[in-house]
Amino acid sequence: MSLSDFDRALIAATQGGLPLVERPYEAVGAVLGVSCTQVRERLAQMLEEGLVRRIGAVPNHYRLGFTANGMTVWDVDDDRVDDLGAVVGALPGVSHCYRRPRRLPGWRYNLFAMVHGRGREAVQAQTEEIAALLGEACHAHEILYSSAILKKTGLRLRGD
Repeated sequence: MSLSDFDRALIAATQGGLPLVERPYEAVGAVLGVSCTQVRERLAQMLEEGLVRRIGAVPNHYRLGFTANGMTVWDVDDDRVDDLGAVVGALPGVSHCYRRPRRLPGWRYNLFAMVHGRGREAVQAQTEEIAALLGEACHAHEILYSSAILKKTGLRLRGD
């Protein structure tokens, strides 16, 4: 699929993230000389066409004071993992939760949930709450703590 000049300009204007202002689509539109409606409609079309996978906020948890981040991994009954994952993913301290295939014999875990806290004790407490929620459907779990901040980037044009 080829990109129009407007598509390229829109990607260039948003690839570093939306501006941190009250009306980000209006700000992007002002830079491009179009309305915020045109910006939103084209981004929606890009999502439908598969040019863009998602548009979302990526908070910097460290700046918000959440300095302990642990990817919790869970060995959950396969016939319950989807339903339980939806419940875990809706918890306040969980930023994202997803199912992954097991890699037996070395990796038994099929449910992953990123937990954020103001300290490791908070992450541990939330992990214990998740374990209680999963109950007998959970057979094992671990917490893999973050050791570095990874830069998250969005859609990029080649050469940028």
